[in-house]
Amino acid sequence: MATTSNTEDDALAAFRAGARAWLEANIPDHAAPLDGPESRRYVLDWQRKMYDGGWAGLTWPSEFGGRSLPVAQQIIWFEEYARAGAPSTHNASFVGVNHAGPTIIACGSDAQKAFHLPRILSGEAIWCQGFSEPGSGSDLASLRTQGRVEGDEIIIDGQKIWSSYADIADYQELLIRTEPGSERHRGITWVICPMNLPGITVRPIETMAGPAKFCEVFYDQVRLPIDQAVVGGLNNGWKTAMATLGFERGTASLALQIGLVDKIERLARDCTDPMLAPRLADLLADAAALRAMSYSFALASETGTPGSEGSLIRLYFAELAKRASDAAIDLYGIGSPALAGDHGWAFEYLDAFSETIAGGTAEIQRNIIGERVLGLPRGKS
Repeated sequence: MATTSNTEDDALAAFRAGARAWLEANIPDHAAPLDGPESRRYVLDWQRKMYDGGWAGLTWPSEFGGRSLPVAQQIIWFEEYARAGAPSTHNASFVGVNHAGPTIIACGSDAQKAFHLPRILSGEAIWCQGFSEPGSGSDLASLRTQGRVEGDEIIIDGQKIWSSYADIADYQELLIRTEPGSERHRGITWVICPMNLPGITVRPIETMAGPAKFCEVFYDQVRLPIDQAVVGGLNNGWKTAMATLGFERGTASLALQIGLVDKIERLARDCTDPMLAPRLADLLADAAALRAMSYSFALASETGTPGSEGSLIRLYFAELAKRASDAAIDLYGIGSPALAGDHGWAFEYLDAFSETIAGGTAEIQRNIIGERVLGLPRGKS
């Protein structure tokens, strides 16, 4: 960070003290359910509590219910959030707060902003993502879900998969192909899809970690009004989707990245085994690198939409999360209470495998880094 004046340092210290005090007084007294209706109630109640306390949407523009604060304050909030052991931000509110909301701010109409943004921030609505399809996960441009334009409506037919929390969501950020005969990046539209419309069927998928939070979604003649649904323009959805994925691969996961650093530091403090000490030292060094990259990227993104450099952090975080949970199991032992339960290290270990798939697989992230960050030539298909 740039050098700050004493006045600025005092303001940041006061902000940190306020965040710490509020978190200590307001953290829920029971752990979050991992899926189902109970998860929805928990997440919305916690989001509402943060909103009422003035801690939701810190960097969102004040005109949309946020506080228009610099990223430095957002970083401090997430540091204190991790320190306090607050509920994971990787929950049913994640897509709305970190994907859909920022995308609507950047690309939505005035009416869409006025209707959806207050509901996301105040804990009234949950969003899910409808991007990946069977056979079109990593290769997002090959999506086949159709949106036929008829008059002032779009009629949708197709299927999506890996739509986390779709079974409890109110809205979905949905990519569809609206230009007949179009291929690859052309003819795609980003739409807002209410999840209670006729023709939508949701089937939860249980993960190997236990929760049934992943879902497949089927669309059969689902009708959307164009003026309310389309974000960023008809057939211009690829550009809008790249803004969404920029948030997802960059600043959206800042809280998770800071939380992982905090977990690794706790592991290191608990380590008394000289055989494991070098391994924990390596993890500490990697955690410091993750923190430095995350903070630098977040501060640089303050002036615009996050760029492809976010893939560097996304990949580094995902692989570090797997190694950290693996080390935790060796540190505590297979029979340890630290591994047990819905939020124990055994769950973290199994759940971490999804991190190298979510938001674009590790292989896709490497392609993005090679082509868009390093400027390497594309490989032959």
